[in-house]
Amino acid sequence: MNRPKRVAITGAAGQIGYQLCFRIASGDLLGPNQPVILQLIEIAPALDALKGVVMELEDAAFPLLAGVEATADLETGFKDADYAILVGAKPRGPGMERADLLSENGKIFGPQGRALNAVASRDVKVLVVGNPANTNALIAQANAPDLPKENFTAMTRLDHNRALAQLAARTGIHHTSIRQMTIWGNHSSTQYPDLHHTLVAGKPAMEAEGVDASWYESDFIPTVQQRGAAIIKARGASSAASAASAAIDHIRDWALGTDGDDWVSMAVPSDGSYGIEPGVIYSFPCTCENGQWSIVQGLEINEFSRARMDATDQELREERAAVESLL
Repeated sequence: MNRPKRVAITGAAGQIGYQLCFRIASGDLLGPNQPVILQLIEIAPALDALKGVVMELEDAAFPLLAGVEATADLETGFKDADYAILVGAKPRGPGMERADLLSENGKIFGPQGRALNAVASRDVKVLVVGNPANTNALIAQANAPDLPKENFTAMTRLDHNRALAQLAARTGIHHTSIRQMTIWGNHSSTQYPDLHHTLVAGKPAMEAEGVDASWYESDFIPTVQQRGAAIIKARGASSAASAASAAIDHIRDWALGTDGDDWVSMAVPSDGSYGIEPGVIYSFPCTCENGQWSIVQGLEINEFSRARMDATDQELREERAAVESLL
């Protein structure tokens, strides 16, 4: 049996965290032969709820669950963590400006970055789920100077999966036959879901039945961009199960590798690829192998795509400027 991997989850008693715990304990994250130790972190007022999560995990008797720890102390929770899924974040309240939201979340993700820097595995892989995820990841990264910068990522896999679902519904082709979907930029309404390189049953998506420029620009793009808001309107709460599933997809592919010539969307530190200068966490098409991600290179970018990629980059630059004092 392999040595157990330690997986830290913040906001572990919340809706997304709760979903994550049981999926990870069942082997969905790292495979059927990899034991895990869950290190669950919550704010002090939520510790009683977290105790209930621990009791349920114990009662489920998962064969791969080698241990569960619950704490409100960041250094205890991140101690020797191999993976860290940062879910807990401050939601946007009524009348709150985006700059205020960024500042408030900086008070959460700065200390988390410092704690990871102090006690986590030197190769800890970090996924930020809590919004605004890209810039929260940037804040955590900046506060962990001794850890590899490339190990701090943010989640756009939910947007990627949403785009797959919309295209599958339009074409009547199951999403498992759709490859090379791309989400560029920020996990926000400026994100750019790009079909220009996507294949549907091996053929270009833009030539698939039911797909034309009008549907792509007026329906597909805004539907994917605004899907989160639509779910909140429908169920009175934000995405939980689908967000947890996307987080598992993100880390599983990062850890175990992507499939063949397919790629996935990951928000990673920009390196100048596709004209996106360093300094932000930006979603790119990525492949993964041996626990490392790589940005797919050489894709042709047309004028339509360029404008949208630059617009979401501009939003990220503005977010960065708003939290400059935290970096």
